[in-house]
Amino acid sequence: MLLAFDDEAVLAQRLADALACPLAFIDRHRFPDGESRLRLPPQLPEHTVLLRGLQQPNEKFTELLLAAGGARELGARRLTLVSPYLAYMRQDMAFTPGEVVSQRQVGRLLAAAFDAVVTVDPHLHRVATLDEVLPGRRGVALTAAPLLGDWVATQRRGALLLGPDEEALQWVRAAAQRPGLAYATCTKQRHADRHVAVALPEGLDLRGRPVVLLDDVASTGHTLVEAAREALARGAASVDAAVTHALLVDDALARLQAAGVGQVWSTDSVPHTTNAVSIAGLLAQALHSLLS
Repeated sequence: MLLAFDDEAVLAQRLADALACPLAFIDRHRFPDGESRLRLPPQLPEHTVLLRGLQQPNEKFTELLLAAGGARELGARRLTLVSPYLAYMRQDMAFTPGEVVSQRQVGRLLAAAFDAVVTVDPHLHRVATLDEVLPGRRGVALTAAPLLGDWVATQRRGALLLGPDEEALQWVRAAAQRPGLAYATCTKQRHADRHVAVALPEGLDLRGRPVVLLDDVASTGHTLVEAAREALARGAASVDAAVTHALLVDDALARLQAAGVGQVWSTDSVPHTTNAVSIAGLLAQALHSLLS
């Protein structure tokens, strides 16, 4: 059985269809004091999958852990979390004395609640695999980059995939491989959360070429904005953007459009108006492998 919350109903239905399994939504009530009451099906199968993306994680972690504990009591002996966007993965070390390593703490909480965790394009730096984040549990990290590359190839013939920073190389390279697109990456200097400087590779000729910026996540959009401005200044015929996780907080989408970005395409890992590519099949394939 697939359990889900109603704010992720579209992806939940697609995933349930791909798995050919029953889908049940968790009923929740929010009390005036901010506490939640959850209600799950009274009997759960031995293997239960819980879908919960962790964008806005501070609002969702408590309900997630409550649902996991309740599912165990109701019969789920093997409990798998599918979290398309897995928060708190960036901080994998303490940069100043006393700083909490959030990746480590979140990993321990999830490992205590679930037998396996499946996610898509987690932002891991100095950690090689998701297994390392989840002590004693199975972690499966998928990538939606090839799906985005295939989509771009149908929308912008002969496009150049451009990573807005060096960290995007892994996703840009994977996205470009199957449709045979050209790709490159920029370099970035981050001065603050909302202040970045982006530089294009020396000698990269963009005159008259369609450019698609590609990255794992778009949050404030500042990095993509700077990359788009640089590409247009270098003579790009058009600039669009493709991302796995469209967080796009505050006025990020409007900021991208004001900078000259034509289309923004995202996967349905995070519900958003820009969703164009579904990861349901990708998730279902991974879950079938876990089951076997």
